[in-house]
Amino acid sequence: MTAVILATACAVVYGTADFFGGLATRRSPVLAVVVLSQLAGLALIAGMLPLLPGLASGPALLWGLAAGLAGAGGLVLFYRALATGVMSVVAPVAAVTSAALPVLWGLAKGERPQALAMAGVVLALGSVLLVSQDRSPARRGGSRGSVLTALAAGTGFGGFFVLLDLAPDDSGLWPLMGARLSSVAAVALLALATRRALRPGSGAWRVIAAAGVLDMLANVLYLLAQRQGLVSLVAVLVALYPASTLLLARQVLGERLRPIQVTGVTCALAAVSLIAFASSAG
Repeated sequence: MTAVILATACAVVYGTADFFGGLATRRSPVLAVVVLSQLAGLALIAGMLPLLPGLASGPALLWGLAAGLAGAGGLVLFYRALATGVMSVVAPVAAVTSAALPVLWGLAKGERPQALAMAGVVLALGSVLLVSQDRSPARRGGSRGSVLTALAAGTGFGGFFVLLDLAPDDSGLWPLMGARLSSVAAVALLALATRRALRPGSGAWRVIAAAGVLDMLANVLYLLAQRQGLVSLVAVLVALYPASTLLLARQVLGERLRPIQVTGVTCALAAVSLIAFASSAG
């Protein structure tokens, strides 16, 4: 049950972080947003290390470094998709893809969730697909490229989750420290190689910092949830993060929710309830 609570909270925080990241990319270069937000997250995780101490072993740092590279690639692609596409479509597409890899990984390594929990998994993935439905003529134009980019981003995020699962359980937050160090270095090198400016737009600093801090907080919640429960269930619950992104987009940006999207949000809540009930019963 603890894992369900942590994973659900993680989804809410991830969705909020993505909303701020999407806003930032509309005012600033994508790489500038990624590098500066990652630095904000690095500062947060450095301050949290003493709170959840662990063994800074070679495997912990190496799996973290690998996860950081996968996550950095996914984040660059994701922010690119948010900057060019519709937020309420891009986020769900990336979420379904990011959940698929950890689910397959968990089943491959022998995880066998209860039937009720698996029903929740299916309902959760279906709800994300429902939330992603947006067929208004004004939004269809130019959306195909952003959807493909979102699929690639989701693959990077899924790789991030799988690689974190390979880190030792006694490593505390060190895998996330390794992940953030490699992601900052990789994106900074990419910016230098492509000669992209890393200067944010006017007034974007606070939004970028909020995106980075919330993203790292969500990473911490995910790591704790994954250590408490099955990765095949935790990853699916985390994949529900588009619901909070969508609701924020509706309230702040005025993006309209179609009835099928409202149905998707309702199904997401039902999926969380099913998985929570199965976990408490187990």
